[in-house]
Amino acid sequence: MFNIVLFEPEIPPNTGNIIRLCVNTKSNLHIIKPMGFSLDEKPVRRAGLDYHDMANVKVYENYEECYKDLKQHRHFAVTTKAKKHYHQLSYEVGDVFIFGPETRGLPPERLKDERNYANIRIPMVASNRSMNLSNTVAVVMFEAWRQINFIEGV
Repeated sequence: MFNIVLFEPEIPPNTGNIIRLCVNTKSNLHIIKPMGFSLDEKPVRRAGLDYHDMANVKVYENYEECYKDLKQHRHFAVTTKAKKHYHQLSYEVGDVFIFGPETRGLPPERLKDERNYANIRIPMVASNRSMNLSNTVAVVMFEAWRQINFIEGV
């Protein structure tokens, strides 16, 4: 359906929740090292419940390795620094959504990457901290899925 990229994730339960989201939206999860945990850690497995075996998860050593695997799709960097809101664009099956680490977001070189189709953000109250990563992924994913009429959803 869609491709979610977690760039250097740090918090195990967020990744577990995102694994569960991927299974429920028939999306693929791509994780770029280093990770702040192992996918086998109890908090990841607990948050993902029994969805790990149903998830399509691929781990990469670096961003370029991941990009080569997904270069045929449009890439959207999700950041609090973007001007465009996530709901202002039209999405297609296969689109790639890139999310940064929980404590610092995507680095400048990922945000300035000319290969990105667009940088997008979720609107929030001014001066607040950013939203939880797994919540942010869910908001963006469900908008993208809504736009394609919840294909394969029930």
